[in-house]
Amino acid sequence: MPIYIALLRAVNVGGTGSLPMAELKATCEDLGFTDVKTYIQSGNVLFRSGDSATVVEEKLDAALGQKMGKRPGVMVRSAKELDAIAANAPFPDAKPNFLLVYFLPENPPADALEKMVAPDGEEAKLGTCEIYVHYPNGSGRSKLKLPALKPGTSRNLNTVRKLADMAATMEG
Repeated sequence: MPIYIALLRAVNVGGTGSLPMAELKATCEDLGFTDVKTYIQSGNVLFRSGDSATVVEEKLDAALGQKMGKRPGVMVRSAKELDAIAANAPFPDAKPNFLLVYFLPENPPADALEKMVAPDGEEAKLGTCEIYVHYPNGSGRSKLKLPALKPGTSRNLNTVRKLADMAATMEG
């Protein structure tokens, strides 16, 4: 069975969108996913499922919507896709924690970067179904405006690499 990595949008450690990882794991197991593993308290979960990525995404988003009162938004990638996302990251001189990968629910339009306003020297590149953004001063105080990022969820390159490594370990 294929290994999938689900990345939840709008899930925080505390406050609105709070979802304990034990509940996320239990929800995945209730859906019939196996070998479920979570990683850090920000909505990252790996598992096996015989369903397609699209079906997995819909099932998990719907189940979490019931639990949380509204759908958080779930982006699912295969182990192979996540490995390629990590391997193909642009900005080789960027610190990995200053390079965020925004996972999107669908491919970004070709002109997605045209409306970017980057007052702190941020740089962005399109991936297949992601946008890579380098924040030279960190993302915390950035005033970056990029409307194409709104439907997505981001993880820094360190987290993406760790998730890819965890998936590779699961594959044996």
